Amino acid sequence: MVKADLQHISLKEVYQEAIEWRRYLHAHPELSFHEVNTAKFVYETLKAFGGIDVTRPTKTSVLGVLKGSLPGKTIAIRADMDALPIEENSGVPYSSQTPGVMHACGHDGHTAILLGAAKILSQCKDDIAGEIRFIFQHAEELYPGGAEELVQHGVMNGVDVVIGTHLWSPLEIGKIGIVYGPMMAAPDTFQIFVNGKGGHAAMPQDTVDSIAIASQVVTNLQHIVSRNIDPLKPVVISVAKFVGGTTHNVIPGSVEIMGTVRSFDPEVRKEIPKHMERIVKGITSAHDADYAFRYEFGYRAVINHEEITKVMEDTAIEVYGKEDVVRMDPTMVGEDFSAYQQAAKGCFFYIGAGNKEQGIIYPHHHEQFMIDERSIEKGINLFVHAVFNFLSQ
Repeated sequence: MVKADLQHISLKEVYQEAIEWRRYLHAHPELSFHEVNTAKFVYETLKAFGGIDVTRPTKTSVLGVLKGSLPGKTIAIRADMDALPIEENSGVPYSSQTPGVMHACGHDGHTAILLGAAKILSQCKDDIAGEIRFIFQHAEELYPGGAEELVQHGVMNGVDVVIGTHLWSPLEIGKIGIVYGPMMAAPDTFQIFVNGKGGHAAMPQDTVDSIAIASQVVTNLQHIVSRNIDPLKPVVISVAKFVGGTTHNVIPGSVEIMGTVRSFDPEVRKEIPKHMERIVKGITSAHDADYAFRYEFGYRAVINHEEITKVMEDTAIEVYGKEDVVRMDPTMVGEDFSAYQQAAKGCFFYIGAGNKEQGIIYPHHHEQFMIDERSIEKGINLFVHAVFNFLSQ
C-alpha cells in the first residue's frame, strides 16, 4: 500500500536518534502547561529537518506542517509531551534530573516517535500527496488539557484524519493493540463535603457525626452503578479520598470525599451527577447534616472511528504481521485525544512497550515505570506507513 521509496533514508540512524531524543526528554521532564524547554527542543529539532513549517500555537506546544508535492488530503498525528509529579525510582542512567518530576507514562517516547516519523517523512516530500500535521501537545495529564486548547487554536482546521498512539506497558513488546469504537472513558471528578456537628467522641448524642454520615454516602454511591445505570453501559464510581478528624476522641464537624467517575455513554454521563447529588442530599438530610457537592466534567471519551481504525489495523498487519496485531478491550483510563476526534475522524492505538524478561513490568504512573525502547522504532514505522496508506485513499 505504501507508495514511497524509503531506500535512500538511513532508517537505523533515525531510530537511534529517536532513542537519544527520548532519553534526553526523559532526563529533563516538565509538568503540564510548563513544557517550555521541551517545546523549545522539539521546535529546534523539527526546524533542523528542513521542509517542515514549524510554529508555536501556544507557549508550550509545537505544530509542524509538511506539504507534499501533490495535492491531497490532510492527516494529523499527535504526540503528548508532559510529565508527571512523581519522584523517579527507575534506576536508569538517564533518570529524571528534575526532583519530583518524571516521565512515568511514556510521553517522552511518544514525542521521540513523532519526531522520528517527521524526519523520515520530511525526506519523502516528492512522494506525498497531501498535507501532514505533526502536533506536539502540552498538558495531556492535567485537565482542561492541551488538546482542547490546540483545537481552539485551529490546528485541526481542514484535517481529514487524525491518529495517535500510546506506548502501553501492560502490552508486551512487539504487539500492536487495536480497539474499535469506545477505547478510553470520560474521566470526571467529584468533591463532597458532609457538614455535621463536631463534639466529644464519648458523647455522640450531642453531635451530628460527619464520619458516620459520610460513610453511608460512600456506600450508597455504588448503588448508582448497580441499580441506576443500564448494566450494558459501563460506569465506574471510585472514592479515592476520605478526610475527616484529627484525633481519636473528637468527632469532626466535616468530612471531605473526593473521587472519579468513568463512563462512555454521553447521556449516562450527564445523569450520574444528578444521581450522586440525590443520594448525598437524602442521606445528609436524614441525619440532620448539610452538604456541598461539586462535579467537574473532564475529557470526553476516546471513541475510534471504525473506517479509520480498519485502515490502522490493516497498516499494522501489513508492517508487522497478523499475529502481532491484537484487538483489545476498552479501558476506563482517560485521554484528551478525544478532543481531536471531535474535529476529524480518528484512531488511537496501542504499541506494546512491556517486557517481563527485562523487568519492564511496572504500570503507568509508577515511580519505576519504564518502556522497552524497541517500541519507538515500531511506532515510527507505523506512523510513516499509516500516512501513506491514508493519503493514498
